[in-house]
Amino acid sequence: MFTNNTMFSKLAFAVTFSLVTIGMSANLHAQETLTIQDAIDRMLENNLNIKQSSLNVSTAAVNLEQSKAALYPSVSTGVNNNFNYGRSLNPATNQLITQNFYQGDGNLTASVDVFGGFAKVNQIKQNKILLAAGNSNLDKMKNDLILQVVTAYFQVVFNTDLLKASKEQLLVALETERREQSLLDAGNKTLADISQAKAQAATAELNVTNAQNQLTISYLTLSQLMEMQPDAQNYTVVKPTIKDIAEAQKVYDANDVYNTSLSFFPDIKLAQLNREAAEKGVDVAKGSLYPKLSLGGAIGSQYSYSIGQKSPLLTPDAHFNDQISNNFYQGIQVSLKFPIFNGLTARSNVKRARISYETSKVSEQLAKNNLNKVIAQAVADLRAADSRYKSNEKTFNAQKDAFNVIEQRYAVGLVNSLDYNTSRTNRNKAEVDFIQSKYDLLFKSKVIDYYLGKQIAF
Repeated sequence: MFTNNTMFSKLAFAVTFSLVTIGMSANLHAQETLTIQDAIDRMLENNLNIKQSSLNVSTAAVNLEQSKAALYPSVSTGVNNNFNYGRSLNPATNQLITQNFYQGDGNLTASVDVFGGFAKVNQIKQNKILLAAGNSNLDKMKNDLILQVVTAYFQVVFNTDLLKASKEQLLVALETERREQSLLDAGNKTLADISQAKAQAATAELNVTNAQNQLTISYLTLSQLMEMQPDAQNYTVVKPTIKDIAEAQKVYDANDVYNTSLSFFPDIKLAQLNREAAEKGVDVAKGSLYPKLSLGGAIGSQYSYSIGQKSPLLTPDAHFNDQISNNFYQGIQVSLKFPIFNGLTARSNVKRARISYETSKVSEQLAKNNLNKVIAQAVADLRAADSRYKSNEKTFNAQKDAFNVIEQRYAVGLVNSLDYNTSRTNRNKAEVDFIQSKYDLLFKSKVIDYYLGKQIAF
């Protein structure tokens, strides 16, 4: 007859098994399946940083259009109205009068810069480069976020397998505890044996709790990257297949990966465009050192009305149409300005532009050097991950076979509980290490695909 502890262990075993089964079944029916490409697409669609960067690109496009429009003539028109009191000159009749009168004029003016050191033309060229740089910066932000999504996705996959393994280990620990209790009740085991079994079960239960917490946190991280609400987490992720693992075991040459990445990687393109924009900025600044030639023109006319001494009525000094015709004027203006001294502002701007250009050249080279280092490290990491995966696979298979033998011998009393628990602990640790190395290998492989510009999928 079983003791209360035995009944409790059996109940715990049954409840745990039922919860695992029901939970897995509910997830399969209630949750959608999210591939790694789905996660990337949702992030690209919802991420607020990307939307903000897109607005910056729109601003750069507006700046380009405005700089193009700056080449066109500026045209303005206006009407001026004045009330005069006392003795003054009536500009409409060119007479000095001592009388209150109303005077008005209208004009249309236009002006255009003929030459200004090509500053405006160079500004257009610079704004074109800055617009391209804005798009590259947007691509860079997307690229960085894609890598974050891939990292978070693999963490979810790893923690999912880790939780599954922890639950299976818990079931084995509970079964061992139940069996030890039965043997204790039959007088074939000691209290030390059952205590050790309970400790193993408690440890396995703690591992399940920790694995569940890690999985929850990794899901939260992935959801946040996709800008999803925490309570909207109703999806599961797709696990990689054996084929994906086999494809990850490739050998790459760091120089080949680097040379391929140089041609398209957003960080490099952005650094190159920033250097080109800074170079064009020098030409823009030099424009202030040259003379500026402007051409302008204006047309207009004037009219006036006298104000009676005893009556506030306005009396035209001449017929309105005649005034407009007689006072019509037109003119052309040519303006040539030579910069002589302006507190060294122009020359200081040229010096600052040249310094910015030299800084951008250094930044471009730093970006290339950093990419070279990162890719070399990524290739080395992939090789190391492949070696760890193969070693851990062999270790896990060996520990699993050893545990199966120990378990069979333990069942017939040929192995003590200490050796049995030690073998099971080694087997469990080997399984966790194998799972971790498997997903580490896959992740390192996808990082290489990231630098090669390949679509990240499995």
